[in-house]
Amino acid sequence: MPALTRKQREIQDREAQILSVAREMLLKDGYLGLSMDRIAEAVEYGKGTVYRHFPNKEDIILALAVETQKKRTSLFQRASLFRGASRERLTAVAVACELFVRLYPSHFHVEQVVRLSSIWEKTSEKRQNVMRTCEQACMGIVAGIVRDAVSQGDLTLPGPMTPEDMVFGMWAINFGSFSIMSTSGALDELGIEDPTLAIRGCINHMLDGFGWKALSTEHDYEAVFHKALTETFADEHQQLLTQQ
Repeated sequence: MPALTRKQREIQDREAQILSVAREMLLKDGYLGLSMDRIAEAVEYGKGTVYRHFPNKEDIILALAVETQKKRTSLFQRASLFRGASRERLTAVAVACELFVRLYPSHFHVEQVVRLSSIWEKTSEKRQNVMRTCEQACMGIVAGIVRDAVSQGDLTLPGPMTPEDMVFGMWAINFGSFSIMSTSGALDELGIEDPTLAIRGCINHMLDGFGWKALSTEHDYEAVFHKALTETFADEHQQLLTQQ
């Protein structure tokens, strides 16, 4: 790729600065507390400069969500390279999912906010397309593992179900579960002692129902999870340990 010009680097740096300030402001003050005026004041640029980068604050939130998707995709790419059978590789993706939420809660929060239709509808089509491309890349990694499972005889998809259909189901379970975990502080009062273990268990039982070999009754996927965590994601594992 050709080197960026000085002006292009300045534009890129300015946009990164705007997004960094906006992310912090969104987390601290919420959607209603985020404004173009406050962002311009915080980055010490004229409001017109901020508007040249983003047409409104919703587009800034979507740009933050794009950063989020790129970070998740990077983790998924590493997980997909885990050495093992297809379902073991999928277990490594589950490790990536948990790490993403636990290590980057600010990114996950942005992703929750941008899903609101009142925000999405105000964003530019150009940035919506970038977001869709990022989501497709992330889903494509996991769908590739499903396809490998089918081709290797580990899995037979029922009827007209596609790999993307299956990935969407797992995505919905994970995103929904972690969203509940991030907004509810009383899950233990509902009898849920370890939400993350509950999610893993539900996913494993679902995959058993699809007949994805090896079944969880025949293989120790908690051991696979630990191996992926400590080997594939050794640096992230150390970050978790320092946070405890």
